[in-house]
Amino acid sequence: MTSGTGGTETSGSGDIARTLELLWDTGRRPSRGPKPALTLDRIVEAAVRLADTEGLEGLSMRRVAAELGTGTMSLYRYVPGKGELLDLMLDRVQRPSENPADPGAGWRAALEALARATLALYRRHPWLLQVNQSRPILGPSALDGMEKVLTLIRPMGLSDPELVSAIIMIDGYVVGAARSQLYEQEAERRTGLTDAEFWQAQVPMLEKAMASGRYPVMASLSEDAFGRDFDHFEFGLQRILDGLEVLVAKRRA
Repeated sequence: MTSGTGGTETSGSGDIARTLELLWDTGRRPSRGPKPALTLDRIVEAAVRLADTEGLEGLSMRRVAAELGTGTMSLYRYVPGKGELLDLMLDRVQRPSENPADPGAGWRAALEALARATLALYRRHPWLLQVNQSRPILGPSALDGMEKVLTLIRPMGLSDPELVSAIIMIDGYVVGAARSQLYEQEAERRTGLTDAEFWQAQVPMLEKAMASGRYPVMASLSEDAFGRDFDHFEFGLQRILDGLEVLVAKRRA
């Protein structure tokens, strides 16, 4: 359900048929012999841990093998390559089981829960913002999540394309907010300046600009207009939901 743009990797870039086989566990498995020490689940979990700590630039079959204490060639017995592994990682981290929406709370609460859960997902796994998921491989987690959300919002009474569009709208909003937060953290890490220090360095010039009379509207703004105490994410989310509320009411009328 989640998506990113302008990424450094692209979902669906591996062998699509093989990826689907791995996601849906439809491949043939040996019925005899000792249980292997290495499993596909362990490989995917190690890859997610590596991406969480080092980003996608640190992800490779060799690094995952080192994380597991095995040879690189051993991994290829389970997954063909990095492209297929990435799609398995995407499906793993996007499992919908932790969506806190109450089935009886209504569609608005369901979309609120979806937005907050998706934002939390990007915070836990910021590397997701580096992946172009415009053409996702649909595994069980993706379909389970979509089924769950659609079940909760179907009472909106919108057409099927509109229901899907509502989910896309929420997702796009969250992606933008998550990317802004990630960029702020990255800027602080690269420059060594906190956000407060960065803006404080501009205060003398900004004060002169405001006193010049060239920017009367900006000069009239209250001191807290750009304060960090205001929850821009929550404000924007509620306005999107307000708009959907108007549409739902119109359709019911």
